[in-house]
Amino acid sequence: MSSRPDQTVYDNQGFGKSLELLPPAGLLIVDFINGFADPAVFGGGNIPPAIEKTKILLALARDRGWLVSYSRVVYADDGGDANVFTEKVPGILPFTEKSKESQVVEELAPVAGELIIRKQFPSAFFGTHLASSLTQNAIKTLFITGATTSGCVRASVVDAMCHGFKPVVVEDCVGDRSIEQHESNLFDMKMKYADVMRVQEIETLTSLIANKP
Repeated sequence: MSSRPDQTVYDNQGFGKSLELLPPAGLLIVDFINGFADPAVFGGGNIPPAIEKTKILLALARDRGWLVSYSRVVYADDGGDANVFTEKVPGILPFTEKSKESQVVEELAPVAGELIIRKQFPSAFFGTHLASSLTQNAIKTLFITGATTSGCVRASVVDAMCHGFKPVVVEDCVGDRSIEQHESNLFDMKMKYADVMRVQEIETLTSLIANKP
């Protein structure tokens, strides 16, 4: 993530302090589903390389015993749960339980015991049991990947912080159809809501190697 010319303003006002990352840790993969991986549907930009990098982080999370959770966009077959979000983005309503578009991409397919959240709004927390599941597992630090950086990732990061979890946005594991929005939102989240790290940095976090309270 590149620096910005207004960085000094944020520094002088005390923004962007680092979080104290504590175990247990969890990994949240936001909407890396077929519809967001396909440029002909809702994909594009740097989403494909973000999926590839997330494969590395997912393997690391499983090896370290972190709680792994996924979010999927899933609407009712009859559109009965349509809402203001679908009014803005009507093309997302066909993402139903059995549609190809709503399935997690094959490269990141969940395994038994991993949590799958079905959502109808941008945040993986809004109207779902994600927060209670993380709390039940005593999760303190939550690494967040997915799509899009400016949309569902950002909404989930803000809600994670509001629920008291320490969010870490994994810079090379989040993607957006707009690179400009990707960069802008990474900067804003780092200044206000989360730490921003790359996979290589996370691999060196020895304090979070074992998922122990």
